[in-house]
Amino acid sequence: MSPSVQQQIVISGVGGQGVLFVTRLLAEAAIARGLPVLTSETHGMAQRGGSVVSHLKVGAYSSPLIRSGCGDGLLGLKAESLELHGHFIRPDGWRVVNQAGTGDGAAHVDADAAAARIDNPRAVNLVVLGFALARLSGGDAAVNRLFCDRDDIARVLEVRLAERPEMLAASRRALDAGYAIGAA
Repeated sequence: MSPSVQQQIVISGVGGQGVLFVTRLLAEAAIARGLPVLTSETHGMAQRGGSVVSHLKVGAYSSPLIRSGCGDGLLGLKAESLELHGHFIRPDGWRVVNQAGTGDGAAHVDADAAAARIDNPRAVNLVVLGFALARLSGGDAAVNRLFCDRDDIARVLEVRLAERPEMLAASRRALDAGYAIGAA
């Protein structure tokens, strides 16, 4: 993908769900591809299970914040993410949300159940990311595609968790579980 990529992604959840970890994985994947990247995050009452939202811009941007109605996509780690932060996404943008489908135009995955099936309930964030990668990566830089793919994220995980092999293996299982659901 060329350096002319321009994507604005909102990652939303609650404290302890790994919103910031997913943001960093995506940012590092962009850097590895030679793409400029900006991030911004709002923690709110994160330590008490409050809302956490992160803005990720890949491309030649001068500000890290995404304006309402201008984002390309939303990764919602909680069902409430769509209601709380969906306004950032343009009408034709993509939305991937951790919840049962509700006919709201978003792609839904029950990441809580998938993470429980692999005995890693804390890995909801990677299940959602894997699902999104299956649904949105590949092809060219067309609308409704992610700038990176599963291999990019797997390489970033390998670097970040190189000294923690058990956590790396668990993270790869979660990413792959979400990807398998999204590819089905």
